[in-house]
Formats: sequence, C-alpha cells, structure tokens
Amino acid sequence: MLRTRNLLAILMLAMFLPTIASTQAPRAQRPTLEPIAETKLLMEGLAHPNFKAVDRMLKEEPADVDAWQMARGQSLLLAETANLLMLRPPKSAQAEQIWMTRAMELRDSSAALAKAAAARDLAKGRGALLGVADSCNRCHESFRVEVRIRLADREK
Repeated sequence: MLRTRNLLAILMLAMFLPTIASTQAPRAQRPTLEPIAETKLLMEGLAHPNFKAVDRMLKEEPADVDAWQMARGQSLLLAETANLLMLRPPKSAQAEQIWMTRAMELRDSSAALAKAAAARDLAKGRGALLGVADSCNRCHESFRVEVRIRLADREK
C-alpha cells in the first residue's frame, strides 16, 4: 500500500512537473560586458587622479583612520580600473596577452596598496605605490604610451 502511494505520488509529480516548470519566470540572461568609455578616459579620469591622491596621502603618516580609509578606497578604485581595462583588449592575440598581463599586474599591485592602507602601514604603502607606478609604466612601455607615472617626490 505504501509503495503504491509513493508510486502514485511520483506519477502525479511527473505529470504536473512540466506545467509547474513552464509557469516559472524564465532565467534572466547574464548581461554582456561592453566597454563604453575610451581607455584614455579611464586613465585620465580614474587611474591617474586616484594614483596622485594616494601619493599625496602617503607622503607622510595619514592623520586619522578616515584618511587611511580614503587611501584604501582610492587604491581599490585603481584595482577596479584594471578590471575595466580588461574589457578593452587590443585586437591582436599577442597584444591582448600582454594587455591582460599588464592589467592584472595593475590590479594586483593596487590590491597590495589597498591592503597596506587597510593595515595603516606607511612603509608598505609607499612601496606598494611604487609597485603601482611600475606596473603602469611597464604597460605604457609595452604599448608605446609616452606618459610616465612617478611618485611626487621622484618627479624631477
């Protein structure tokens, strides 16, 4: 008797399952990521201003927790800029490989900078900031961009 009830329940479920499934809302399709702004705008509007701001903040020990949090936030914006750069690879496969490598270097060095700011470690922060500048310059050299990124105290 119990087996018959179980079998009957399974058969009823099998009959109504297609109906239940068809009344559910269709799964939303994952949006495609598309670059909108030009790479130069990302550099001039996000990367460079955030780099300069962190450079100014870390010239000496930030005054309070809020200043450290701001440095961390701007470092994370640099890392996110690197993610946006990955949406804009060059057309050739060889150039794309270099582009992705350089963008990941920027993301990693910026994340290290954010970690140093979160730890309120000025020495590590200054070292990580130099790492960000180096990753920018390696990319600029790879793609023959004339702009050189330097720490404010090394601009001469």
